Amino acid sequence: MTNQSRVSEFLLHGFSDTQERQVFQTIIFLIIYLVALIENLLIITVIIYSHQLHTPMYFFLANLSFQDLGSISTTAPKSVANSLMNTEAISYSGCVCQVFFLVFFMISHLFLLGGMAYDRYVAICKPLHYETVMNKKTCIQMATSAWLSGLFYSTLYAGNTFTVQFCSNIVNQFFCEIPQLMKISCSDPYFPDIWVMTFGSCLACINFALITFSYVQIFRAVLKIPSTQGKQKVFSTCLPHLIVVSLFLVSGTFAYLKPISSSPSVLDLLLSILYCIVPPVMNPLIYSMRNKELKMAFWKMIVNILPHILHKKHSPANVS
Repeated sequence: MTNQSRVSEFLLHGFSDTQERQVFQTIIFLIIYLVALIENLLIITVIIYSHQLHTPMYFFLANLSFQDLGSISTTAPKSVANSLMNTEAISYSGCVCQVFFLVFFMISHLFLLGGMAYDRYVAICKPLHYETVMNKKTCIQMATSAWLSGLFYSTLYAGNTFTVQFCSNIVNQFFCEIPQLMKISCSDPYFPDIWVMTFGSCLACINFALITFSYVQIFRAVLKIPSTQGKQKVFSTCLPHLIVVSLFLVSGTFAYLKPISSSPSVLDLLLSILYCIVPPVMNPLIYSMRNKELKMAFWKMIVNILPHILHKKHSPANVS
C-alpha cells in the first residue's frame, strides 16, 4: 500500500473543542468501553467454561462477542486517549489500521449474523436434522468463512481507500471513517472504489437475503406451534438475534449510504456511535436478558469459582 499523499497524520474533529464536552465524552466513552469489555469477556468465559453451552448457537455467540470486542477496541480507546492527552492527531498508519480492522470486524460480523440466522432456521424448521446439519465441522467452517471474508474485504477496502490523495487531514469524526476520508480526498473516489463497493453490496445483499429467508421460515414454523410455551421459547432465542441484526444493518447502512455533509454533522456522529459503539454494549444484554441457560451457566460458574478464590485467600501460605 503506497501512500500517494503528503498527509502524515490526520486530525479527528469528532467532538466539540470545549473542554467540558471533551471531558464528558471521555467519561462516557470510557464507561461504555469498560462495560462492553466486561460484558463480552464474561459471555466468552461463561461459554468456554460451561460444557452445556458448547452448542452451535453459543459457539457463534462467543465469536460475536469477540468481534464486538474488536470493533469497539478499534475506535473507542484512541478517542479516549486523544481526549486525555488533549490532542486530535492520529498517524497515517494508525488511520489505516482503524479502517482495516473496523471493516474486518464489521464484515465478519455481518457474515456471522447470517450464520446465526441459518442455525436458528435449522434448529426450528428442521429439528430432526439439526445435529447432522449443524455439526462441529460445519460450525467451524462457517465461523472461519466469516472471519476470512472480513479479512479479504477489509484488505481490498483499506487498500483502495488509501491509494487516493488527500487534500486535507481534517476528519470530521472521532475515528477514521471511510465516508469522511473520501470527503477529503483530492481524486474522485467513485471510480477506484466502485468495484469494491459493488462487491461489498453484493455480500451484504446475500447475507440480508439469507437472514430474511431464515426468519420468514422461522415465523411460519412458529405460527404452527400449538403451545404458547413453545412459541415463547422460540422467540426468546430468535428475537434477540433479530434486534441485533436490525440495529447493526440499519445504522451501518445509513452511515455509509447517506450523502456526506460538507460540514461537521451531529447526525454523522450519532450514526457512527450507533453502529460502532452501541452494538458491543447492547448485544450481550440483548442475548442474555431472556436467556435462562446463559444466566444459569453464569451463576453456576460463579458458585464453582468463588470457593476456590476464598480458599486460596485464606490458605495457610497466604495467612503467614
